[in-house]
Parts: sequence; C-alpha cells; structure tokens
Amino acid sequence: MILKSKTTRISKRQWGLSVRSLSLAVLRLTIVLSVGLLSPLIQAQTTASNVPCRPFEPAEELIYKAEFSRSLLRKIDVANFKLTVSRIADPPTSKTAANDPLGYTLKLTGDAVSQGFFVRLFGLTFHQRVESTVAADSFAVQKTSRLDEQGKRVRASEAVFDHDRGQVTWVERDPHDPTRPERTTTSRFDEPIQDILSAIYSLRLRELQPGTKFEMPISDSGKVYRILMSVVEKKRMKTAVGNVSVVRVDPELFGANGMVKEDGKFSIWITDDRWRIPVGARLKTEYGTFDISLKKASHQITASVASTNP
Repeated sequence: MILKSKTTRISKRQWGLSVRSLSLAVLRLTIVLSVGLLSPLIQAQTTASNVPCRPFEPAEELIYKAEFSRSLLRKIDVANFKLTVSRIADPPTSKTAANDPLGYTLKLTGDAVSQGFFVRLFGLTFHQRVESTVAADSFAVQKTSRLDEQGKRVRASEAVFDHDRGQVTWVERDPHDPTRPERTTTSRFDEPIQDILSAIYSLRLRELQPGTKFEMPISDSGKVYRILMSVVEKKRMKTAVGNVSVVRVDPELFGANGMVKEDGKFSIWITDDRWRIPVGARLKTEYGTFDISLKKASHQITASVASTNP
C-alpha cells in the first residue's frame, strides 16, 4: 500500500535517473570514501624517506553501503560500494619506470553495485567499475578505465592523460556491438588534474579547515571540470571507526556547470586526524536522499583511529 501512495510513488525512469546520479556522484568524488588496512609492516614501509607517507598506501580496501529515503520509505538498501588501493610494479622498460624513482604505480579501483530493495522492486540493476592508474611520486593520474552496466546496456571507456601535451583523450565503446561507432572526446587541461577516483584520495592529502574553499580540477568522460570544494563544519560523529571528530566537505558536483546536470547536493564527512578517513556521505536529489556510510574496516585501522580520537 505504501508504494502505491502519492507520497512514495516513484517511476522506473525516476529510479534509473536517481541511481545513475548516485553511482556517478559517489565514484566521482565520493565518496569518496576510504579506510586504510595498515599493519605495522605497512607503517614501516610508508615512513621510509623515499616513499610517500600517505594514509592509503601501500594497500587499502573499504566497503560502504548506500541507503535510500523518500517520504515514508526510510533507509532502504540500494547499493554497495567498494574502493581499493594497490601498488603495481613498473616494468623496467616502461616510460613510467624511467620517470618514477619509486618503481611502482598506484592502482585505484572503485565498484558500485545495486542490491536489495531497488533490484527486487523494479528488476533494474547497475554496476560501475572504475580503475585509475596514478604515478606514485607525483600522484598524477595516467589512465582511467571504466565499465558501466545499466541493465542490458553496457559501455566500456578509457581516458589517457598526456601530461607533456596537457591533453586528455577519452574513448567509449560498446563491448556487445563492435560495429557501433566509438565516442571520442579530447580536452586540454592544466596541472594538477585528477579523475573521479584519484580526486577522492587527493582530497585526503589536504588540510581541511572549516570556512575554507578551494577548486579541484577533475576530468570525467574526456571533459574537465573545476569543482569547488567548501569545508563547512567540524563536529563529532558516531561512525564505524568510533565516535570521532569529522569535517564536512561539500563538493559542487551538481548544476549546469557540474558533472551531474540535475539539481542536487552532496556532502562528505572525513575524520579530522592524520588518517582523514571519509566515513560517510549524503546525496540529496529531487527523487530522495541517499545516505552512504562506512560498514567495514580492518581491526588495525579501527584501533589506530580510536587511539587518535579520544
């Protein structure tokens, strides 16, 4: 009865649009969310003088859950998110190896998968997987690969960043139909440039003080956007890693000049400590509200974060 009422009726098209906005927003900064799986061995490696001291190296995995609310529908499971970081050794003869004294590149992976109520009610599914290759020393993005599955529709794309020429080239293909014409976009960019995944981790490397604003250039689908980030407030929040101090960041992802043309608002909460862990996010659209929260982290990182947030 609830689903048939005027206050909660949502069309199949509206669900498709709202979930697409969710998956794009989350993998575009989102969330844009991460927790380090750091052991004592890992900590020893990251403190070496020739290795960047970053909270997500050398390896990391994080899992988040997205819940949907609209009127009488409250906290309905709709998707899972998983972000991982790993190091990939550079081949001795590669261009990257010649320019990168650390001898490895970073591989960032993001997965967004539909589940639960959304799938059962409408039989609609989505899966978006993004892989980014990033230079270890400069943290400059080299390549972005994406697989986007929405029901029967499947698209595969790749963006290659030429930092010598300041140019990104994006190509999209239909893996199920090789005869379908490719879509190609080429844009110029100024350094530094990030993609939808490296932007998440780049955000974690910054000092975030309430009241400050800054722009982050991000390339997506061959286009370049200058996303304004506003650090709004600091407060304590109950999270999967304890009752911790967090700062809220509002990226302006929506609107005529944003990555998502529809109206909406996006907020991220990041721990105010040396780990800078994104522990939650909220996406508000005309179709409803999506709350994204950290659900799984390692025992080691939970203990470390708790010790630094009395």
